[in-house]
Amino acid sequence: MKYRLPSILVATVLSLSLLIGCKSWQTASTPKKVLVVSVTTGFRHSSIETAERIIAKIGADSGAFTVDYARVTPPKPASRKPTATKETGDAEKDKAAKEKYDADLAKFQVDDAKFKEAQKSYADEQKKVLAEKMSPEALKNYDAVIFANTTGDLPLPDNQAFIDWVKAGHGFVAIHSGSDTFHGFKPYIEMLGGEFKTHGPQVTVTAINKDPNHPATKPLPAQWEIFDEIYEFKSHEQGNVKELLSMDKHPQNKAPGYNGISWYRNVGQGRVFYTSLGHREDMWDPEWKEANGSRKNPPAIALAYQQHVLGGIKWALGLDK
Repeated sequence: MKYRLPSILVATVLSLSLLIGCKSWQTASTPKKVLVVSVTTGFRHSSIETAERIIAKIGADSGAFTVDYARVTPPKPASRKPTATKETGDAEKDKAAKEKYDADLAKFQVDDAKFKEAQKSYADEQKKVLAEKMSPEALKNYDAVIFANTTGDLPLPDNQAFIDWVKAGHGFVAIHSGSDTFHGFKPYIEMLGGEFKTHGPQVTVTAINKDPNHPATKPLPAQWEIFDEIYEFKSHEQGNVKELLSMDKHPQNKAPGYNGISWYRNVGQGRVFYTSLGHREDMWDPEWKEANGSRKNPPAIALAYQQHVLGGIKWALGLDK
């Protein structure tokens, strides 16, 4: 005699199986959460807003991650201080010129005072935003943090806690001037694997693809010609990083041998990816143009750069090996 399970039990088992399978699928496809930090206490790149937008776009298009921001818009500086004109000897013209200068100077002084006051509020707002987004408790909400053209010593609530968070198994991505950040905080420089030293004029270089199997460089050709601001580094040794892009000669100092452009490294259980590219808007955006309608990098370069950044982010998130 064959034993049959009651139909209601069979239905229950099937329902549970479907539910578990559905839940597993949802878990596997849930996008990671990334915090994009674009706060600056030093030089501020005009490409920051473009970078913020493109990072969100490639995350959404790929389905790999969603984006939250730690950002503060800086106050607009006062217009240039007016310069007094020289007397011409024409009393009427000189009087009119002086009246205009006095009016322009008065306006500048008012605008400059407002700007200086706004600068104080700006610094306070930076601290507030970073306290909300990058406290040890807040970092629990994210799988990775991206420094998108940050500069200077960022007023994090706890510098070491951030380093420890990365080492505990999270992702960190630094783009371009992410290496011009925290010069006075050695653990950050050690984690990143390099520190900005200087740069020359923007120039065309050929980046050599040193690891065509890595997600960040797999979409790129063996030799990739780009136009951007090219960094020189200190506190950077080839043996301490895993190369992705480099040059065999630096365009500024002409030094032959290894000259790093992009690399990655494991820090504790965490993953760190860095690319020094991304100064220019047309590295990021295939549709961006100069005021005169031109661009240095063709759209194909921007699209390739987006894949370079996306691959690095996905690797840092542990989504791609």
